[in-house]
Amino acid sequence: MARVVAAHEDPNPLVAGRGLARLREAGIETACGLLQREAEALNPGFMQRMRTGRPFVRCKLAMSLDGRTAMANGESRWITGSAARADVQRWRARSSAIMTGIGTILADDPSLNVRLEGIGDRQPLRIILDPRLSTPVEARILTLPGKVVIVTACDDAAQRTALESRGAEVLWLPQGGDAIDLGALMAELAQRQVNEILLETGATLSGAVLRAGLIDELLIYMAPKLMGSGARPLFRTPGLEQISDAIDLEVIDLRWGGAGPTLTLVGK
Repeated sequence: MARVVAAHEDPNPLVAGRGLARLREAGIETACGLLQREAEALNPGFMQRMRTGRPFVRCKLAMSLDGRTAMANGESRWITGSAARADVQRWRARSSAIMTGIGTILADDPSLNVRLEGIGDRQPLRIILDPRLSTPVEARILTLPGKVVIVTACDDAAQRTALESRGAEVLWLPQGGDAIDLGALMAELAQRQVNEILLETGATLSGAVLRAGLIDELLIYMAPKLMGSGARPLFRTPGLEQISDAIDLEVIDLRWGGAGPTLTLVGK
């Protein structure tokens, strides 16, 4: 007798369990649940989007041994080495979207693309959170293959037209004042079938996404160097004043590569 073993049912409510049911109706023995946790870990973005209606957000950060991401003047190249940068390329390649903030765009003018052999024009969606619509029309990210979405709370028609003429999509999602509605953004990206987001940004935006409870996993590359108490921190998290306010995390993976360890953490 034929037998089909599945690790888990498809979490999509439109199809969940139907395939196994049809097999059973045809007289084929089925089993479900073997290594389910391990199988789901292979595709966390899709699983989460189907179950919660928002993408899986992985925040990538590089820091010194004393938890600093840049010097006080903003200098940050390079905290880690070539091995860490190569690993980031692989994380970018598996992501549906790469997200950053306007501060990173203005300070570093990054490409935020995948530079692996064979990728070509098949780039992840690149998302810029730009509350005041300050992205320069000559920004490098707008000159490269792949789609760019600029999310803003500013209704500046002239700047919007200028950026759209450069190929960007401008998405207006105000929460009030200059703030972007992060929850609405996640819902919109889920509707666009974005499964995994790699957040590559500075302390301000990473802190805002963390405080909103939208970071699912931290990927931290740690360099064996000290940058001093005046350097910039991993997150800007005002309001954490007592031990009871601390955000508890759990290390789920620790790898040693290049010049230092890579930590993967999730919330407890």
